[in-house]
Amino acid sequence: MANIKSAKKRILVNRTKAERNKAIKSSVKTAVKKVRVAIEAKDKQAAQAALLAATATIDKATSKGVYHKNTASRKVSRLAKAVNEIA
Repeated sequence: MANIKSAKKRILVNRTKAERNKAIKSSVKTAVKKVRVAIEAKDKQAAQAALLAATATIDKATSKGVYHKNTASRKVSRLAKAVNEIA
């Protein structure tokens, strides 16, 4: 354990940020999973609705600094492509 006050604070702050990032990443994974489930069920309406929600969740995570903008763009792009390929 750290002895210096600023180092102790850094440990606490880092723990708080890690928990927040973990929660945000978890919500993104859940949103992406909903899109994937709708795609596998070949339900285009549900997939598009889930895609809209997932895109918003990913963009929110990006604005908070959890994901890099290119990573977020790639995730959204792959999901949109998968939804558009539903016949």
